[in-house]
Amino acid sequence: MQALHAVVTGGGSGIGAAIATALANEGLRVTLMGRTLKRLESLALPGAQCVVCDVSDPASVQSAFDAAAELGPIDVLVNNAGEVESQPFMRTSLDVWQRLLDVNLTGSFLCTKQVLPGMVERRFGRIVNVASTAALTGYAYVAAYCAAKHGVLGMTRALALEVAKKGVTVNAVCPGYTDTDIVAHAIHKIVEKTGRSAEQARAELASANPQGRLVTPQEVASAVSWLCRRESSAITGQAIAVAGGEVM
Repeated sequence: MQALHAVVTGGGSGIGAAIATALANEGLRVTLMGRTLKRLESLALPGAQCVVCDVSDPASVQSAFDAAAELGPIDVLVNNAGEVESQPFMRTSLDVWQRLLDVNLTGSFLCTKQVLPGMVERRFGRIVNVASTAALTGYAYVAAYCAAKHGVLGMTRALALEVAKKGVTVNAVCPGYTDTDIVAHAIHKIVEKTGRSAEQARAELASANPQGRLVTPQEVASAVSWLCRRESSAITGQAIAVAGGEVM
């Protein structure tokens, strides 16, 4: 049996890089997608194909998935590419609102449209949307991000029902604060705005997790790789929180 082919968007660092590595370690062929080729290639994942893709641009998505198909039909899609920006609602511009919807929600829609027909035709597919605990609850100052991630979860659940009898599963993984560049940027912003130390800012974010720590990218990747396995066929339409009990 030929190894499954997985596409991971936002695969150049953080959670995406951890997911790509975990899938490769499970024997899958991996196509890494992201905005910067050099960053993707710096992961140096053996056997991986690297393809430039801006998930918010339909033409870029089409081109990227045409290139990915050169490695073979796509059996697994991990919609991981995402972006967050923190602003009070009253200062959130339409441009910021639209950009976060485009990257976090429409990007997942566009990428899924590329792979779903083939998955249905072959009667097998695994789609995992990396959402966030922001898909399950609200957080102040990130209304646009929460709206987008809630949308991702709604799309996940609706699509899971549409393809439930077609051999395709669709799930969401919802990490809490994870030790990535995004959280490092959030810590920097807290320090900048409040005068707290980086250690204090990091502790504040970690305190949202009942375990009192940040989640690791590898922990998120483990949940994703589990959902991508052939034997996980009965799990669909789910939102798996990887957050130490922050949301239940």
